[in-house]
Amino acid sequence: MAIELKDLTKRSENYSRWYNELVVKADLAEQADVRGCMVIKPYGYAIWEKMQQVLDSMFKETGVQNAYFPLLIPKSFLSKEAEHVEGFAKECAVVTHYRLKTNETHDGVVVDPEAKLEEELIIRPTSETIIWNTYKNWIKSYRDLPVLCNQWCNVMRWEMRTRLFLRTAEFLWQEGHTAHATREEAEQRAQQMLKVYAKFAEDYMAVPVVQGVKSATERFAGAIDTYTIEAMMQDGKALQSGTSHFLGQNFGKAFGVQFLNKENQLEYAWATSWGVSTRLMGALIMTHSDDNGLVLPPRLAPIQVVIIPIGKPAQMEALDQKAAEMVAKFKELGVSVKYDNDDSKRPGFKFADYELKGVPVRIVLGARDLEKGEVEIMRRDTLEKNNVSVEGIEEYAKNLLDDIQQNIYKKALDYRLAHTCECSDYEEFKQKVQDGGFFLCPWDGTEETEAQIKEETQATIRCIPFDTDQSNPGTDMVSGKPAKYKALVARAY
Repeated sequence: MAIELKDLTKRSENYSRWYNELVVKADLAEQADVRGCMVIKPYGYAIWEKMQQVLDSMFKETGVQNAYFPLLIPKSFLSKEAEHVEGFAKECAVVTHYRLKTNETHDGVVVDPEAKLEEELIIRPTSETIIWNTYKNWIKSYRDLPVLCNQWCNVMRWEMRTRLFLRTAEFLWQEGHTAHATREEAEQRAQQMLKVYAKFAEDYMAVPVVQGVKSATERFAGAIDTYTIEAMMQDGKALQSGTSHFLGQNFGKAFGVQFLNKENQLEYAWATSWGVSTRLMGALIMTHSDDNGLVLPPRLAPIQVVIIPIGKPAQMEALDQKAAEMVAKFKELGVSVKYDNDDSKRPGFKFADYELKGVPVRIVLGARDLEKGEVEIMRRDTLEKNNVSVEGIEEYAKNLLDDIQQNIYKKALDYRLAHTCECSDYEEFKQKVQDGGFFLCPWDGTEETEAQIKEETQATIRCIPFDTDQSNPGTDMVSGKPAKYKALVARAY
């Protein structure tokens, strides 16, 4: 372990503290002076940007276009869909005035009581209401459908207990909102977008996920069905990493979005919405990172390869020249590379810093090694070092990046499989769930049983997994009634 990181809490000692410290020490984010909010620092935002770029491209391949809708939502809009307003009412931040004025002592400002809004405005907790109020102007005929929009934006859901990336009052996300002519089209779109999220999580984040449908109590406010991807963190807890919702005609009816169908009859539009947020940053950190710092999947790492020179001042010109050749070749191969020849920092400090920040591959360009035609290369996932020929080092490193991507996915999948089991004995479940893990349990489908499990164990039904045989689920472990499903149950963030 690098000496500079001796004060990073070990995962085995306190996983929660390890996570909180790592986010700050790796320069990803910090607490803001606004309660419940965070500042995402440049290195953290660079990772989020790579996520955005990949997801944005994947969305557009399915026909989705980006748009932007207002931050402020009239309060009356939220009142139009009963389940929706009930689900978000306690989390809403409300704008009541539109002006400030200087106070009587002229050393500060106060809210101008004369500037009260006729109708309060809500800072968006999500945008279904304002988007569907807009869609009623866009949709008149079946020829106007489908409408496939996405927006990248911030939202606010008032949180008192916050945690960087995992739960903050304001966070960044994307929210897709689609309108369709038929129920089948809308359901298909909702499931299609879940598959996009799952592919992104597994192929780019190297995070294996379980796909499934949420229980009625866990579904999105105003949805008929909520589909989810659930990932397991290294402490055995689940993290909901993306959701896609089939909204039926609820918002179409609430906002009067009707269209003339092919039979020339008026019909309400069918809806979906789907989103992932900066919570994915938390998933990335907690799935792969170790006691030395971040471990980033190469496909999302802002810097994939760092080159660090070691030599005397008289040797630096030759090292700089060789590094320039390597950087050019890396760029030709599409590899993001940094040559760090900053002489104000010791090589040891640089090693520790890039290790902490999870840079997948480190190349040490030593003057003595170079005379022998070699360089030292280290992979961040295993910390293995090798001396290899400088000739063809760029292709070697590129192949190493692919190997790291596959290795960290396999490691995460192996961990999840080793910590997943079937359980139909409630006493056994109550004991085992304390240590974390995923449990496939027979469930009778009732809210009462679900509530009892949550109250007594702090575990929740994460989903009904798509890849689990539901033909003979057995007997509910709590109620003793015939089970309707095999449900994935776990403690979660």
